[in-house]
Amino acid sequence: MSSLSRELVFLILQFLDEEKFKETVHKLEQESAFFFNMKYFEDQVQAGEWDEVERYLCGFTKVEDNRYSMKIFFEIRKQKYLEALDRNDRAKAVEILCKDLKVFSTFNEELFKEITQLLTLDNFRQNEQLSKYGDTKSARSIMLVELKKLIEANPLFREKLAFPVFKASRLRTLINQSLNWQHQLCKNPRPNPDIKTLFIDHTCNSNNGGRGPPPTNSSLAGPIPKAGVFPPIGAHGPFQPVVAPSAGAIAGWMATANPSMPHGAVAAGPPGLVQPPVAAAFLKHPRTPPGGPGLEYQMADSEHLMKRARVGPSDELSFSGSTHPPNVYSPDDLPKTVVRTLNQGSNVMCMDFHPQHQTILLVGTNIGEISIWEVGSRERMVHKPFKVWDLSACSMPFQTTLVKDAAVSVNRCIWAPDGSILGVAFSKHIVQIYTYNPSGELRHHLEIDAHVGGVNDIAFAHPNKQLSIVTCGDDKTIKVWDAVAGRKQYTFEGHEAPVYSVCPHSKETVQFIFSTAIDGKIKAWLYDCLGSRVDYDAPGLWCTTMAYSADGTRLFSCGTSREGDAHLVEWNESEGSIKREYTGFRKRSMGVVQFDTTRNRFLAAGDEFQIKFWDMDNLNMLTVTDADEKLPSRPRLRFNKEGSLLAVTTSDNGIKILANGDGQRMLLRMLESRSYEGSRAFSDTVKVPAIPGPLGPIPNASSSMASATERERMQTPISIGNLANAETSKVVDIKPRIADGADNTKSWKLPEIVDSSHLKALRLPDSMAASKVVRLIYTNSGFSLLALASSAIHKLWKWQRNERNPSGKSTASIVPQLWQPTNGALMSNDVNENKPAEESAACIALSKNDSYVMSASGGKVSLFNMMTFKVMTTFMAPPPAATYLAFHPQDNNIIAIGMEDSTIQIYNVRVDEVKSKLKGHQKQITGLAFSQTLNILVSSGADAQLCIWNISGWEKRKSRSIQSPPGHPSSLVGETKVQFHNDQRHLLVVHESQIAIYDHQLECLKLWSPRESLSAPISSAIYSCDGLLLFTGFSDGAVGIFDADSLRLRCRVAPSAYISSSISSSNNTAYPMVIAAHPSDPNQFALGMSDGSVHVIEPADADPKWGGSAPQENGTLASNPSNSALNSQPSETPSR
Repeated sequence: MSSLSRELVFLILQFLDEEKFKETVHKLEQESAFFFNMKYFEDQVQAGEWDEVERYLCGFTKVEDNRYSMKIFFEIRKQKYLEALDRNDRAKAVEILCKDLKVFSTFNEELFKEITQLLTLDNFRQNEQLSKYGDTKSARSIMLVELKKLIEANPLFREKLAFPVFKASRLRTLINQSLNWQHQLCKNPRPNPDIKTLFIDHTCNSNNGGRGPPPTNSSLAGPIPKAGVFPPIGAHGPFQPVVAPSAGAIAGWMATANPSMPHGAVAAGPPGLVQPPVAAAFLKHPRTPPGGPGLEYQMADSEHLMKRARVGPSDELSFSGSTHPPNVYSPDDLPKTVVRTLNQGSNVMCMDFHPQHQTILLVGTNIGEISIWEVGSRERMVHKPFKVWDLSACSMPFQTTLVKDAAVSVNRCIWAPDGSILGVAFSKHIVQIYTYNPSGELRHHLEIDAHVGGVNDIAFAHPNKQLSIVTCGDDKTIKVWDAVAGRKQYTFEGHEAPVYSVCPHSKETVQFIFSTAIDGKIKAWLYDCLGSRVDYDAPGLWCTTMAYSADGTRLFSCGTSREGDAHLVEWNESEGSIKREYTGFRKRSMGVVQFDTTRNRFLAAGDEFQIKFWDMDNLNMLTVTDADEKLPSRPRLRFNKEGSLLAVTTSDNGIKILANGDGQRMLLRMLESRSYEGSRAFSDTVKVPAIPGPLGPIPNASSSMASATERERMQTPISIGNLANAETSKVVDIKPRIADGADNTKSWKLPEIVDSSHLKALRLPDSMAASKVVRLIYTNSGFSLLALASSAIHKLWKWQRNERNPSGKSTASIVPQLWQPTNGALMSNDVNENKPAEESAACIALSKNDSYVMSASGGKVSLFNMMTFKVMTTFMAPPPAATYLAFHPQDNNIIAIGMEDSTIQIYNVRVDEVKSKLKGHQKQITGLAFSQTLNILVSSGADAQLCIWNISGWEKRKSRSIQSPPGHPSSLVGETKVQFHNDQRHLLVVHESQIAIYDHQLECLKLWSPRESLSAPISSAIYSCDGLLLFTGFSDGAVGIFDADSLRLRCRVAPSAYISSSISSSNNTAYPMVIAAHPSDPNQFALGMSDGSVHVIEPADADPKWGGSAPQENGTLASNPSNSALNSQPSETPSR
């Protein structure tokens, strides 16, 4: 529906309200879904008209639309259920439970069971959480407060809570103006015309009198009522407060499966500038230039209005004040200078720069080969011709296709967001996934027979916080695959033509996928089985790709028609319409246009044997370059992440690398570093440690035995091509300075942190008696930190939402509150009278929704309510005492409990029964870890043994002792902990003698043991939330931060960096007994100390990630002796 039609609905709503057609007003509100009348909704809730409440709501949202909608319907139905129980109408309560509340059991089975149990109580207020439930009226009022917050936060209600501001009786006024206009067109207008109908145009009958004056002030349609405001309730006046649209909120056009009635009308603007649309805006031309001070809406030119008829409805409204950050870049920031030319040897089909190593380029060609280039040195690091890894595992249609025609092309190749894996989509059936390490090595990971026909696109996404692969193909489907095991997770069907491209994205917590097909249809999918949410036509109605700006706030597409016309557009997500279309393309050209975005500011596309650039906020082309010629008619292109380099295909099967000033300096620094290293390699006779380069350690040759490739790279001249034109004043600052006594320790990242100024550290406030922290865990929301002390007392710190911390998540920049309920109760574990709590093993586990915590300190296992700190129940009285707890990944009612007597008990909380008792260890259990992917439980004990148990029948699959590092006894003992990596296949094993990575067959893949500056025993270790880092504590107070895959030490944090000098001088033995990793910030961790303190640690603002490459300014490692551990490589055992 167009914006004018939408505004007509608002005029009709006003008219109906003024004429007192109350029921019709609300029926139209609900059916149009343009305005949610909060006052009417409140009245119906207060009156208990539950059927009408849900009917009205269903015009705007359904239960399954998003988490806000689900919560709204749940609260309403729960209230209806409680009121039936309060009336002792058990039959009605059972009906509501089975008919209305049952739907929520699939999302939260535990909550549904808890609600069901209320039927067994004489008074549901006996349930602790409902103990404060008052009478019906007050309960409804309390619920309304919560409902209003949910509705205002729900993106589906965006722009629907405030009625547009316009004068009373506006529809009558417009009719009067129309009739006046019609009367003026009469050949013989009468002074006092008789208007009898609105069904036909007005004309005055012919008379012999003179031409009368036009009755411009007469009321031709009857008297106009007195001015008023719709609705006349005062709740929706001008500038009604609304929830400002979040930059990350999912767009309104994702909200409905009905494309004819998209939600929302105005593109999201800055808070405080959200205004309703005005009918007059469609009749105005822009009067204020962008960035001007007014609040007038702007309109596109008439040509764009004509285009809009082809591509669907669009309001084309935007504020005069720019809704995006001001343009702080100039055309000089664009990479336009050719600095490298690479000879691929075959026609390049696609390219992608590595997301972290800015000069690493992945290339796919028309003969199925992939290559990885180091563009700075022109070195082709990897070259892989097409080969099916396991033909026998492929489908018969694919095998038959290969026999008929063995030619295969790469349709798309792409890096995963962290650069650790890459995906390749081929023109026949399959995708191949490789793992990649910084030394340039590729290993086979997955080969998936994904689609019948060609696989046209591949992308990576993170639904449910786990990496997945998204593909689309000639079989008209989109499929989502588990990136670890290659299992198919979703299949989306609905396109009527081959699917050309996919664009996964997320806004707030909502994950979705855009897809385009070669019939020009754009569809959007949530990760469910409910079909596409939108269905729109893309400009060009043929091959279209979509991409977001780097910050994820702006959506663009580039489509090519079958006739060769290109359409580069920005979309208004709130309506699924075109916001602006960029000009400058040649008409009727051959090939499909490729485009890319960079720096949240620029667009680039290949056209007319050139690269054309646009500013995102300007329809007209910004600049153009031919890249020193030899480009095809529509070259393919790709920016690196920083926008400093641009790769462009050439007509002679090559690639040109274009750079801006930053890119030229980056390449120059890299070459100078390598050139200097080359000179050392030929002159030095003493073997020196490996030098970290942009691809990992670069070996130093101590003789002339260096390989030909290495010699060629070492002898590469520093000034190449246009790099010679770099400004001398800037080059001087980056040339190596080698002088006797020079300080070679300068580094842009600190491998050793010894001072508090080099990180952010916060000691959490604590007024309780100090006792060592034995367990520490973040809540799943990341808003709180829970510690268990050796005194059996829990401590909970909460961060508050405020202007400095709008997210409310934990941070080292803001002091949290040591939280206690109003009754002052402590959350204290049961203890064993025969054994002091300080000597007992402690364990803790948190429910997924952060509502309950299960804990033990040598006595019974206690289940606490996190809101009230009250004990819900206790079980498992010693002996033996519980020593470790882990929730079953598929059923929160089942807990694996490690025991002091070396057994593992599989306990069902709901029925209070031990289902299985596992025996396999010799000493107490110290670690448990489930892998849902592998369907196993891994246990570890103080006997330094590892055991694998099958979850299905709880039988033991395998056991082994952990491997001893060099210099240690062959048989180890002592507390051993385990944790599965995010991939659910690799296992971290932590012992005082080592950190090690094992596979799911308990084969040791990597092992690191304490040495040099990190020589103290290991006290604790844990993966970061993204699985890329490993935070490790040592018994001397130091913390080591390692790469999780290679166990390479990235950074050492000395105790002096986070413990103040006054505290350390009084207690020089404090060390981290336990480390906790933040659930969403991969660089934040917390330390539970032996002196009872808790510290939150983050990198400094100047460098938001931990550690990195050693300094390369002089081509050598820092010479600080305390960093010697950085040069130590982890010992590797033979791979399986």
